[in-house]
Amino acid sequence: MESNENYVMPRIGEKAPSFKAVTTQGDINYPADYEGKWSILFSHPADFTPVCTSEFMTFASMDKEFQALNCQLVGLSVDGLYSHIAWLRTIKEKIEYKGMKNVEVNFPLIEDITMEVAKKYGMIQPGESNTKAVRAVFFVDPKGIIRTIIYYPLSLGRNFDELKRVLIGLQTADNFSVALPADWRPGDDVIVPTAGSCGVAKERMDGKAEGVTCYDWFFCTKKLDKDTVEAALGK
Repeated sequence: MESNENYVMPRIGEKAPSFKAVTTQGDINYPADYEGKWSILFSHPADFTPVCTSEFMTFASMDKEFQALNCQLVGLSVDGLYSHIAWLRTIKEKIEYKGMKNVEVNFPLIEDITMEVAKKYGMIQPGESNTKAVRAVFFVDPKGIIRTIIYYPLSLGRNFDELKRVLIGLQTADNFSVALPADWRPGDDVIVPTAGSCGVAKERMDGKAEGVTCYDWFFCTKKLDKDTVEAALGK
């Protein structure tokens, strides 16, 4: 079996590594099948484990929210297809958690028993486990470019409110050519990119740039109301 050393870790701003795989929803060709859509490719350590079960129930319960943002969820573990199917059936028929029950997972879950995809995406972290994928999350834009990467250890479940916030933030930054400050939520002020010329910077500092508030030459904000942000999401 090949080691992780044969793979270059994916990086933000690069094309998402391509692969074909069998999933619980049929064969996929990633990321080509999702051209024109955002996608979140995420890994979990193993089927029939408690933390992963809580995560899949949460993702499945939020699936329509992500779809409304033009985003497809794609899961992966190094288990086989029949294990995936049996686990998802068990979740639907037997598990109740935080008010969630009868939860059906309709997004694809990739079979990766050879660990080929997991290794391509740096999901196997030997310091954590040689045989299980960590909880990796890749946000891939409609052009197939990796925009955000988040890794969690085996023992820590993901914050799904934050995952949705990241997706909304990425789309907002793209739609309005702005940057977003710490803890930003739709309706909060946004960061205006640094002025490209001394004249523009002076206008900002003098308070002549309409709708822009500057605290210093490098730190300027403006209002961007929640309705405007939300109207542009998923585009």
